[in-house]
Amino acid sequence: MAQFRSLVLVALLTFSGVVVDAHGPGDDGYVGLRDNYYKSSCKDAEKVIKKAVQAELAKNLKHAAGVLRMHFHDCFVEGCDASVLLDGPDTEKTALVNEKLAGYEVIDAAKAAVEEICPGVVSCADILAYAARDSTVELNGTAWAVQGGRKDGTVSLASRAEAELPPPEFEVSQLIDSFARRGLSAKQMVVLSGSHTVGVGHCDKFVSRLYNFNSTFFTDPSIDPAYATELKNICPQHTFNTTIEVFMDVITPTSAGVFEANYYKTLQEHKGLFTSDQSLFDDSRTRAVVTSLLNNRRFQKEFGKAMRAMGRVGVKTEGQIRTNCSAVNA
Repeated sequence: MAQFRSLVLVALLTFSGVVVDAHGPGDDGYVGLRDNYYKSSCKDAEKVIKKAVQAELAKNLKHAAGVLRMHFHDCFVEGCDASVLLDGPDTEKTALVNEKLAGYEVIDAAKAAVEEICPGVVSCADILAYAARDSTVELNGTAWAVQGGRKDGTVSLASRAEAELPPPEFEVSQLIDSFARRGLSAKQMVVLSGSHTVGVGHCDKFVSRLYNFNSTFFTDPSIDPAYATELKNICPQHTFNTTIEVFMDVITPTSAGVFEANYYKTLQEHKGLFTSDQSLFDDSRTRAVVTSLLNNRRFQKEFGKAMRAMGRVGVKTEGQIRTNCSAVNA
């Protein structure tokens, strides 16, 4: 009977292109999170946040990918608690790994808008989760139902960000371990990596693959030779520019990116920019997942489910609702 009820829920909760995961931890009540969390306390919260996000992204659509990345960087350090938004010396914002994060003004605008209608009600952590979803949609991705109920953290350390965020040199075993420590599966890791379809990389993050790779190979042999030559032209060995942006999706490289499954085709063609990208296809443990996600419809559905799971990492149900997302309440 319980199994039948679960199947009925799956049918009922997938609608209008919005993905709702009816299975496992994270259903209504899990660590205080639930869908439509603000329906009583601030019924227009999601609508107001979405409008503010859209207005900011209309000024600079490249910030959409930045907000999505910011949500990941937040959840992997101290949990999904908006600690990445805090200003101050030695906060996560100041970490080298976060130096290229962009889109803080999107979150600030959304917070200001929701504070006007419901002061002190909606957390910055929830705003970041909603904004990540809305930013994905602005890049032609599929929406998913975002749970609310997170509280804002009060601790933010650059050292924690440097220690906890997986670097571009990671291979599959290290990635699996990093995600598993946060309750996320290898499949979810591959799915979430698909957000790189709207990502960019900088020379200093992958130049070690191009020159003096190891004692056997000067250049990483897993890189398509023609692509390696192209990257070397962009990033000369001793004179590369760290401000140059290299698109991670070589199939549809646009200025802001298009959220679709071509990232995985890039991996099939051995044009993954980082080791952490290309190893997903080269490793037999994850290749089948990569191949399955070449189907864009499947990717969009699985991405929404994986984002719901990531949004539950390290959630705080006791804490602050910051008045200003960049500062702990006095």
